[in-house]
Amino acid sequence: MKNIISMLLFTAGLTLSAQVGINTDSPKSTLDVNGDLNLRNKIVVLNVTDNTLSQGNNDQLLVSQGEGYPPIWKSLRIPEYEPNKFYLIFNNSFSDKTGVKFTNSEQSSIVSKNTAFVKGADISNLPGFKRITGLTQPISVFSTESKTYFQFETVVQANLPVNGTPDISIDYACGIFVDNKLVNLRQRNLKASSASNTFITHNQIGIISNLSKGTHTVSVACSRLGSYRTAADIVLAIGTNASTNINSFITQSSLKVDVYEIPQIFNPITN
Repeated sequence: MKNIISMLLFTAGLTLSAQVGINTDSPKSTLDVNGDLNLRNKIVVLNVTDNTLSQGNNDQLLVSQGEGYPPIWKSLRIPEYEPNKFYLIFNNSFSDKTGVKFTNSEQSSIVSKNTAFVKGADISNLPGFKRITGLTQPISVFSTESKTYFQFETVVQANLPVNGTPDISIDYACGIFVDNKLVNLRQRNLKASSASNTFITHNQIGIISNLSKGTHTVSVACSRLGSYRTAADIVLAIGTNASTNINSFITQSSLKVDVYEIPQIFNPITN
């Protein structure tokens, strides 16, 4: 009889009280258990869209969606890794339609390209380089052993006249930077052709090994290096158009970043 009365009193307490504490006099939620919890049957979650109860599937986890939202069942996926092998851990791609332009007076003042264009050169020591804004983005590295690949593509155009003799042309360079340090550079020449307003496709691939763990900033910057028999009004455009025979959709830039690592940190993944 005492047990029955105790159960009735406990049930009444659950009904009357907004918060119930077990082994605590100051519960902080609807049910606050201060101690071990042993479940012998099942946990179900209310689906608020159709008011059904979900028990989840085998090997699923109950995951919080944040304050004010009910938890949901998620499947745990832990990829299998072989020791000392590289795996694609981070990859992303970015695009930009704004690009950069250079007038005849914005030509780089770099005299010795042989000493200036070296791996690790800071962008502040490369006068005349302009960043392509939309390609400045963060990337993540989780291991001390990694290989990061960059693939940059854009269109380069100048409002050049029809070519003559000797050639009418412009030298330019584009560099890939990580944390403002040069990791890859390509120098090319845009030469006038038999038609005016010449444009070419520029492709560039770079790689750097063993970036430090953490977040880094990748960027692309270009420069006008030299001009040959060009008039003062000739504009060099990289990632944008210098004339109306092409548009910003055609000339847009893209940058793809892939980070391959020997895994050292294993983050559980749910879906």
